[in-house]
Amino acid sequence: MSDAARTRRSYDLVAERYAAELGDELRHKPLDRALLDAFAEVAGGPVADLGCGPAHVAAYLAGRGVPVVGMDLSPAMCAAAAKSGIPASAADLIALPIRSHALNGLICLYAVIHLDTDHRAAAYAEFARVLSPGGHALIAFHTSDADLPTGGARHLDAWWGHDVDLTFHFLDPAAETDALAAAGLTVVARLDRAPHGHEHASNRCYLLLRRSPTD
Repeated sequence: MSDAARTRRSYDLVAERYAAELGDELRHKPLDRALLDAFAEVAGGPVADLGCGPAHVAAYLAGRGVPVVGMDLSPAMCAAAAKSGIPASAADLIALPIRSHALNGLICLYAVIHLDTDHRAAAYAEFARVLSPGGHALIAFHTSDADLPTGGARHLDAWWGHDVDLTFHFLDPAAETDALAAAGLTVVARLDRAPHGHEHASNRCYLLLRRSPTD
């Protein structure tokens, strides 16, 4: 079974519980909401939320008037997204079913952490392909936690009573910035933050990126 198939199966199994546990998490994250507000202002629309999960981020953007669709590797997550009123379809980050230059913006929060280095590079190339010249992307990932440093990886084989097969990579912001630049995406702003509330106790990085306006 491929890495993508294992990840898809794992999230299919936990989708219902994931939506119940995390579907309203933005209510407790004022900094994340502020970042999404800024993204909505610079990106406009149309926007795709890639790795959308139950579409709580997409629903937040839609509430700010942004035309947005969700995409997720897991069909069960897409079904959960549909309950939020967000159109969603199953898709792989490295082969997006989106026309070139079709989007003014894309969001990808904590999805590239399941990809190895080569697949992240392929995903970043897809991000650049589907963005219009001058379009914006907001990407977030974990960088470290109390047990694992930047560059480490954690494997999860049980989650909420289900047998899963998931790998979470803790990424180096400098290396990801270089990989994104190689794909044609330039960092406009970067925010690093510590964990808060009931979320996993990991350090995080947010990158706001822009595709070259002349390509």
